[in-house]
Amino acid sequence: MLWRVPVWVAGLYGLMSVVTFALYAVDKVAAKRNASRISENALLAFGLLCGWPGAVLAQQLLRHKSAKLSFRHVFWLTVLANVIAFGWAASPFGRQMFRW
Repeated sequence: MLWRVPVWVAGLYGLMSVVTFALYAVDKVAAKRNASRISENALLAFGLLCGWPGAVLAQQLLRHKSAKLSFRHVFWLTVLANVIAFGWAASPFGRQMFRW
């Protein structure tokens, strides 16, 4: 059941996770200062686009966006969507289609 995934895919998840963590950190500071915020849609989009591991870390370590239930529900739906898309793309069918 283990499929080989290209190294660049792991790099993409790593890079997007760092960027997403940074966005959560910037938004946390802005929230404390009552300054202009990063939209929830942007945070969700970066999570969906492979940055969700960084978002999970930010939610736990920074305690940001971890209490708002409506955000968490949508966030976990985006994680599920990403994991399903990744599973499909990494499957033999997806690999053949994308020629990994």
